[in-house]
Amino acid sequence: MTLSELKYIVALSQERHFGRAAERCFVSQPTLSVAIKKLEDELGIGLFERSKNAVNLTPLGEQIVHQAQVVLENVSTLKNIAEGGKDQLSSPLKIGAIFTIGPYLFPHLIPQVQALAPNMPLYIEENYTRVLRKKLRDGELDMIIIALPFTEPDVLTKALYDEPFEVLLPHDHAWAKKKQINPDLLPDSDLLLLGDGHCFRDQVLDMCPALAKQQNSQLKAIAEGSSLETLRHMVASGLGITVLPKSATGAQHYANNLLETRPFKKPTPKRTVAIAWRASFPRPKAVDLVTQAASLCQLF
Repeated sequence: MTLSELKYIVALSQERHFGRAAERCFVSQPTLSVAIKKLEDELGIGLFERSKNAVNLTPLGEQIVHQAQVVLENVSTLKNIAEGGKDQLSSPLKIGAIFTIGPYLFPHLIPQVQALAPNMPLYIEENYTRVLRKKLRDGELDMIIIALPFTEPDVLTKALYDEPFEVLLPHDHAWAKKKQINPDLLPDSDLLLLGDGHCFRDQVLDMCPALAKQQNSQLKAIAEGSSLETLRHMVASGLGITVLPKSATGAQHYANNLLETRPFKKPTPKRTVAIAWRASFPRPKAVDLVTQAASLCQLF
């Protein structure tokens, strides 16, 4: 049994296709197939059910692949410990962030990190919370930036900052005459929201129970966008209003007197942005550095 064979079965379990798994492992398809068959013969069990159209894990195969992932992560940890003993701020750092944070934080965070650790290469990714969670657990990312609450076994979190929510509306909207917006007014508005799958959508619904109830009962159609940028452009086009984290309102990117922002009535709805990393991650100095860099960012 070799580490390469473990990498091959993990790749095949994720790709469910021999060709794609081989490409991912930078080997030929026959090499990958022979190695996996050799491992199955050594273990005396079949790890995969093969057919012309699909490759699926057997029940025992699922357990073996899970343990293989643990072994590979531990090997990666050993390498990181060795590298970290030399210099925790010199080896590459892989950071992920959710879609509603990354575009607004990374342009400020990356220069700060590079200034504090100029010899540490960065890998940056944006994705959904559920995808980042898995990549962090599997060791594909070193740390992720998400909105609390966030719970995962053997994962630590640290709050970076609190960010208030604001209402973004066209300049000529009736609410532009208000100094503050009561969240209870949202169900009766021409509100634009992110689509399902975005945690920020859930946060907006949670801050206004009446709105969540309306959504569940489907009493009123609410237009949806695929990103905060899309929502902002839709508001600029006069299609309605939206709720955004303050860093994403971006009214200054448009012509004067096109968009307006209004705060919510106190207590102000907000989100807590946090960093999460595996408890076994052997580079605490890197975590501290990213935390320090985030404190230096002037987002709003």
